[in-house]
Amino acid sequence: MRKSRWFSSLYIWLVMAFLYAPIAVLIIFSFNDSKSRNTWTGFTLRWYEELFHDRVIMQSFLVMLVVAIVSSVIATVLGTLAAIGLDKMNKKLRSVVMTFTYLPMINPEIITGVALMLLFIYLKMEFGMQTLIVAHITFNVPYVILNVLPKLRQMDKNTYDAALDLGCNPLKAFTKVVIPEIMPGIVSGALTAFTMSIDDFIISYFTAGTSASTLAMTIYGMTKKKVTPEINAISTLLFVTVLVLLAVVNLRESRADHRLKAEHHTAPAAPHPNRSKLHKTLRRVGAGL
Repeated sequence: MRKSRWFSSLYIWLVMAFLYAPIAVLIIFSFNDSKSRNTWTGFTLRWYEELFHDRVIMQSFLVMLVVAIVSSVIATVLGTLAAIGLDKMNKKLRSVVMTFTYLPMINPEIITGVALMLLFIYLKMEFGMQTLIVAHITFNVPYVILNVLPKLRQMDKNTYDAALDLGCNPLKAFTKVVIPEIMPGIVSGALTAFTMSIDDFIISYFTAGTSASTLAMTIYGMTKKKVTPEINAISTLLFVTVLVLLAVVNLRESRADHRLKAEHHTAPAAPHPNRSKLHKTLRRVGAGL
């Protein structure tokens, strides 16, 4: 039994090392004093300083940030309302709509990008920030729906009716009862949408045109010319940003589950006596990654 657990742990760590070793090398060489990608010559923050003084990179970062914030906010509103509508549907109609909801997530991004590009051309929309925002809203809405819908199913349906019986109008009951109950799902959906928007390249590449460029597109253009240590610095900052956002989502979901168990008076399973605090911390870090 102990051997099987040991082999399972070893296998997991080997898989993690295989996945993250290239990223670890990239992060390490972002602090290398030399432009060499093979030899370590000393620690420096010079590439990060040059990165923040690069006008093109800073402009691309601002575009990426604006698109991510605006698209995630709009997608959160639309996705939350759509999830509430789906929750009120009958099972057959909901299953049909959910099938179409999954399609933007499992559909290859290049198909989504080309389809949106052709749609914008047909509508004679000028490519730029507006087309980028619309495209990001399109692929972000399903992620919000899938985060909010489980919270709606967990909510006691009688709470809303009780608020109406106590004198609340439908709008007040919705804002004072329903929204607080599903707020963990809304926040998780918003953070997921923001993360996906920062991470996107393919759809942005087809819908941005020439007047706007996200940070991912700028990095791609830099790799075509010459790979500089600034790319390592940008990639490190993006990796850390996405990792922090995913860790926040993971911790929020974990706390929400614990709160739900406490409300239902279900005692958590007793931990194994040999499980140390360090082991628990490592498990949480692994889950976050």
